Amino acid sequence: MLRPRSSIERENSRLPVPAELCSLAMEGIITAWGRILRGYRPALSIEITRECPLRCPGCYAYGNEHLGGGVTLRQVSDFKGEELIERFFELVDKHKPLHVSIVGGEPLVRFRELNQILPRLAERGIYTQVVTSAVRPIPIEWASLRRLQIVVSIDGLQPEHDARRTPATYDRILKHIEGHRITVHCTITRQQVQRDGYIEDFVKFWSDNPNVRQIWMSLYTPQIGEVSEERLAPADRERAVAALMTLRHRYPKLRMPEGLVKVYANPPASPDDCIFAQTTTCVSADFEKEISPCQFGGSPDCSNCGCIASAALKAVGNHKLPLGLPVGSIFTHSLRIGNVVRRMRERREPKEPLPAKA
Repeated sequence: MLRPRSSIERENSRLPVPAELCSLAMEGIITAWGRILRGYRPALSIEITRECPLRCPGCYAYGNEHLGGGVTLRQVSDFKGEELIERFFELVDKHKPLHVSIVGGEPLVRFRELNQILPRLAERGIYTQVVTSAVRPIPIEWASLRRLQIVVSIDGLQPEHDARRTPATYDRILKHIEGHRITVHCTITRQQVQRDGYIEDFVKFWSDNPNVRQIWMSLYTPQIGEVSEERLAPADRERAVAALMTLRHRYPKLRMPEGLVKVYANPPASPDDCIFAQTTTCVSADFEKEISPCQFGGSPDCSNCGCIASAALKAVGNHKLPLGLPVGSIFTHSLRIGNVVRRMRERREPKEPLPAKA
């Protein structure tokens, strides 16, 4: 039996939650399709640092199995200054993404480097998302950058959040987001679902904030075999889906399309069936180690997945084109072709010489 994982994880709150990628898939599906056929995944998620001033109980990013065992995020090498910037764009040049999600650790630990990275990504026309706890002020210069989405992870209402996330308290968040138009992201747990009106109270509080552009809600995603208080029972999941279906009509800032919410009731069965897992490359803070099978790492329980990124892209995949062809089938067949193209390209690329022996 796995160790119980207490409190709300930063599960989906750290994940790339690609509203821009969803719009890309719907509005620019040909571009994404072409990228896949050339052997590239259209999305890239980078853990930009191993550092975080928070010690959230059970954070999956710092779990023993997140990177496959043997090493944890706090133990890998990471970078600062010009070396970080250089290595970051080497990754971007290698993977050629349409969408980049910057996670951590805590990305704002590297705000000086991001002050240079984010404008360059904007100049390249890359959709970018920074997922943060807002533990420190978000640079006001970022507010004017095109194609940048700032996602702030919030673990419920103030008493629960502050108990978990100090020093990234509600008071700090409210101060640090001033002048921005952020996305609030929260993961729904069993404790929240079983408290009448809790989810609506949360959505109402953040809907009333003028610095909030939209609100996203994930469902708690456990690891296989996990026993925890946060894990949703089937009845809890049904109740959460019903609440979101109702609240999305009452609160316009709750940007949860009907098709996305329905996926929570029937998530992808495995990483092989998950468009997010199949179209996103996830890289750890050493800029070398790829995280699999998705940003969660370890062994996520796909049958109980509540990842908003996965749900959003499955909703896109369920969309049917003229003649009834699902978008998802195009991605599936294109990925097979793209994988062949990528292997052929890798065989043609020159191998880096081994370092000379001393």
